[in-house]
Amino acid sequence: MHAAVPGSRIAALGHHQPARVMTNDDLATLVDTGDEWIRRRTGIATRRIAAPDESVTDMAAAAAGKALAASGLEPADIGLITVATCTAIDRCPSIAAQVAARLGLPSPVAFDLNNGCAGFCTALACADHALRAGAARHALVIGAEKMSDVTDWTDRRTCVLLGDGAGAAVLSAHREEGVGPVVWGSDPTRGDAVRLVGEWHPHFAQEGQTVFRWATGELPALAEEACARAGLRPADLAGVVTHQANLRIIDAVVRRLGLPEDVVIAQDVVESGNTSAASVPLALSKLTERGELPSGAPVLLLAFGGGMSWAGQVVTCP
Repeated sequence: MHAAVPGSRIAALGHHQPARVMTNDDLATLVDTGDEWIRRRTGIATRRIAAPDESVTDMAAAAAGKALAASGLEPADIGLITVATCTAIDRCPSIAAQVAARLGLPSPVAFDLNNGCAGFCTALACADHALRAGAARHALVIGAEKMSDVTDWTDRRTCVLLGDGAGAAVLSAHREEGVGPVVWGSDPTRGDAVRLVGEWHPHFAQEGQTVFRWATGELPALAEEACARAGLRPADLAGVVTHQANLRIIDAVVRRLGLPEDVVIAQDVVESGNTSAASVPLALSKLTERGELPSGAPVLLLAFGGGMSWAGQVVTCP
């Protein structure tokens, strides 16, 4: 048992996206849609689509391997690994256990977590709590999705939204709090607003207007609460990384928060689409890699999705 510590921090990030880029014009060959229609309604221009033989495990392992290498830690240092995903075909062993084997982690606790698009922020909070309690010193937290596996390519309302990818964070116990208190919960009465339906092979479905109204109406208050729990105001933030569901939702939430113009707003949805649980770590890793978020800067993470669940926290950039 490790000694309990005051907090944890993100030590390193990594991400992976498939090689294939699907444009809006490509989608127009599959369904009755077009570039202008998709951009106006969603803001999305492209998305990445995994090859048939590229699995959720493949993408998760690629992102996690980059994060682990960037952290400078050894595989044996990782005491906990968790993968947030709702598109894993494998039930047992978990994707986390498979990634641990590929990376040579000798004996971590390994489990998958399914909270839809809110999965990564939920998993990050769970890992933070474990590290604070002394259950581990270092953790790998991964969001990985192969949304193309659950896409109905005949439904133009949803097929234009989705993409594949993975993002990962190495979380380390620390004397200072680098992951703020989580704001999380769900609205079970709207549990069918975003869902995977049908026997395996299921497909993604959502009530678009319900999701839009809920997100634009509720997320600003949740963002403010996450900031308050971290002892900050929204104006103190250096960046905001919300779930990359729809650019219109992101823009509406940012307007409601009244953020200064120099706050960096993740808009990875434009080039990556909606990657569910992968979207927050994927966008955060890209912003950090490009140097748009300086080390030590406070960044709000906020995600929502399946089961109308939400989770968010303020983190310090590595």
